[in-house]
Amino acid sequence: MAADRPLPYDRPVDPGKRHSHALTDGPDRAAARAMLKAVGFSDDDLAQPIIGVATTWIETMPCNINQRRLAEFVKQGIRAAGGTPMEFNTVAVSDGVSMGTEGMKASLISREVIADSIELVARGHLFDGIVILVGCDKTIPAGAMALGRLDIPGLVLYNGTILPGTYKGQPADVVTVFEAIGAYRAGTITLDELYEAENGACPGAGACGGQFTANTMSMVLEFLGLSPAGLNGIPAEDPAKDEAARRCGELVMTLVHHDVRPSSIVTKRSLENAVAAVAATGGSTNAVLHLPAIAAEYGLSLSLDEFTAVADRTPLIADMRPGGRYLAADMYQAGGVGIVMKELLKRDLLHGGEKTIDGRTIARIAEDAVATEGQRVVHPIETPIKPFGGLTILRGSLAPEGCVVKLAGHERKTHRGPARVFNNENECYAAVRDRKINKGDVLVIRYEGPVGGPGMQEMLSVTAAIQGQGLGGDILLLTDGRFSGGTHGLMIGHVAPEAAVGGPIALVEEGDIISVDVDAKALNLEVDEAVLAERRARWAPPAPRYTTGVMAKYAALVSSASLGAVTNGAALQRALDARMNG
Repeated sequence: MAADRPLPYDRPVDPGKRHSHALTDGPDRAAARAMLKAVGFSDDDLAQPIIGVATTWIETMPCNINQRRLAEFVKQGIRAAGGTPMEFNTVAVSDGVSMGTEGMKASLISREVIADSIELVARGHLFDGIVILVGCDKTIPAGAMALGRLDIPGLVLYNGTILPGTYKGQPADVVTVFEAIGAYRAGTITLDELYEAENGACPGAGACGGQFTANTMSMVLEFLGLSPAGLNGIPAEDPAKDEAARRCGELVMTLVHHDVRPSSIVTKRSLENAVAAVAATGGSTNAVLHLPAIAAEYGLSLSLDEFTAVADRTPLIADMRPGGRYLAADMYQAGGVGIVMKELLKRDLLHGGEKTIDGRTIARIAEDAVATEGQRVVHPIETPIKPFGGLTILRGSLAPEGCVVKLAGHERKTHRGPARVFNNENECYAAVRDRKINKGDVLVIRYEGPVGGPGMQEMLSVTAAIQGQGLGGDILLLTDGRFSGGTHGLMIGHVAPEAAVGGPIALVEEGDIISVDVDAKALNLEVDEAVLAERRARWAPPAPRYTTGVMAKYAALVSSASLGAVTNGAALQRALDARMNG
């Protein structure tokens, strides 16, 4: 055989094989090549740059279900541009499916597991580049975090939003169903009507349809520059999504050949652009967890006060659910995220010179964007929906490290009332379901933070039940847990320090007066310090809910929500120091 064809051992190394040459090239790597040939790769395949194609495909939700198909188009693009794709899979947890159950606690934890597993596979197989396909909420920040750790040429492609469903002739989404549950419990709709909502809300593949967490973070990645502008917004079931995936495969090869790394894209200025995107579109408060976590992976910091500074100067211009009327598919039809960039740049509210993964600057993307005539999703910056952004950070005696409130979905800025204290979400949901909540109450859900949950589960079941019963305008809810991007109303999350580590929220008792003033950015517990000191002396941390496995490991390592609830920061360093010191 050697006489018929030259052996591959001495062929020149492709300059794009900056990492994989150590895996595949030369006589000493014959065993590795033998195993890869068993998979179906040829000598020519192994002589090219090797590109990881990461999917978060899973059969537990519609959000990621189209990724196996999209991966084939990504791989087509990689092959056409002279690379060799190697597909692999990691996990995902559906917030919408697990909501209101113990399974919801796995959701935020999955962000760390996804980032870790993508990093491990890419390091273990010495990929020269990577394309990461993401869908449901935590997969999107996890993909960006993994890119930062690896710092190899790569990009993230969102597999797209679900198309609108219908309920009673109106556009619907999964939040419609959660609120219908509350309406049924309140006696305002029948069981047949609830079943109609259940069957009509989610028509096929794609992540939840409003400007909830998935679509918020998808937009964030375009403003950060880690996703090619305009491609994330294509809905999951739009035929154009396949071509978008193929283009991403071609693009990653350009990045590999020019050694364009994520660290050259993500900067302090691009992070500020991302915060502006959240504020301008009434995006999910979960961005306040995910953006600091992403920043940390790029060696950057993003504080809660910086969120406030950007949101205060950024008007709300996108009329999107849950606070507004339109869905992410409507944003795509209106002209895409580029028209949001265009409006914000009119007032210099973005850093237009920031680079993106497709080679264009933010300013050029905005210049190229064309709004659909007559679109009503994005308002002109001169006539915004509100003069300030869709979220802000509060502090005060109840949240000395900060907490987040969403502003896009309500008009009230103040509330003062008696505390109704619940030590987990289920207790509160039962009280709402059984009509035991009164107008004016302040619902306090605690021991649901990163450590206490563990995993900081979302509260959509209870917040949607409140809205479904018509109480959204009359109560305040606050928690050391977090909210779904679909939550609206006067809801305050991420209260830090959390109850499980002895934060002031642990000291609240039934009937205590709590006040919030959004304009003053204050959340306060109106109890004398001497009384709080006596309560603090009596307080003891609860026993951990998990003592083994991934949940226990997460609780032992996770940081405060005010730092992004990450597991590779100060807590990890303390654990390592303790081990080193015996």
